[in-house]
Amino acid sequence: MAINIGRRHFIAAFGGAALTRPLAARSQQPAMPVIGFLNAGSPAAFSELAAAFHRGLDEAGYVEGQNLGIEYRWAEGRFDRLPALAADLVNHRVAVIASTGGNQVTEAAAAATSAIPIVFLGSDAALRTGMITSLARPSGNVTGVVMSTSALLSKCLQFLSELLPKEAAIGVLVNPDSSSTVVDKKDIETAARQIGRQIFFLAAGRETAFDPAFATLAEHHAGGLVVQGDILYTNRRDELIALAARHAIPAIYMWSEFTAAGGLIAYGNSLAEGYRQVGSYTARILRGAKPADLPVMQPIRFRFTINLKTAKTLGLTIPPTLLILADEVTE
Repeated sequence: MAINIGRRHFIAAFGGAALTRPLAARSQQPAMPVIGFLNAGSPAAFSELAAAFHRGLDEAGYVEGQNLGIEYRWAEGRFDRLPALAADLVNHRVAVIASTGGNQVTEAAAAATSAIPIVFLGSDAALRTGMITSLARPSGNVTGVVMSTSALLSKCLQFLSELLPKEAAIGVLVNPDSSSTVVDKKDIETAARQIGRQIFFLAAGRETAFDPAFATLAEHHAGGLVVQGDILYTNRRDELIALAARHAIPAIYMWSEFTAAGGLIAYGNSLAEGYRQVGSYTARILRGAKPADLPVMQPIRFRFTINLKTAKTLGLTIPPTLLILADEVTE
């Protein structure tokens, strides 16, 4: 009985063919590569984006469970956990670390290893902080995809302004702990002066600060809200959208995933496409490419999306000039 149980377990784990394959042939089979996936968010909030990462791998012939293993590490919004999670992946001797969910994730990975290749998805702050020295030829073990968040935030302000009365002030929600915030604030202040729009900033570095931030919007009689494209806000997308609906505040976001979930409008790069590109670069490194020889990619396609159902709920009429520009309109 004991022998039969062991045999069934062996077959379940390795397949019946393993019993008949010559021992020498089995010993020559290459080990399945294992990569690390490090993200500051949670699996539930990032399931669609993780699927896009898998598509990038699949397109290159790497399928999890068949010829690739993946070690997942999720910080669940706890940035203080990132160094330990990155170190754990290094201890597992993964072949590549896919670092997604913001520059703090990549900084943790880069601090943990200078030997293991790192493919990141982050903002343009990665270049300003010296994490990468050049977009064309990044040095060291880090390459990936950069989103131009500062310029996009200014464009978001312009789009939202077209929906609101000229005299209405607009709040701008930013994460004070983000490495992008200083530049983001300068850029959107410049854009506000150019279009003659009054803005004020709201700081929320954790979910518990969301309610006070929206209360401040009400106190200022704000006409609308621009939301920074920070990992915290992406991870808590549903909460932010619900608060905007509860307070009847027209809000614009940086990723189309927000309008798909019920947000009013969004303008920015495609997060899903960024994750797919990270998967593609990870596959190229598995095939032998070096990070220093892979230029940092910059998405050139921007998506402007509108949720008409949300607009109707808010009593807003979207001008034809914006409808024409939209890449996608959700009815």
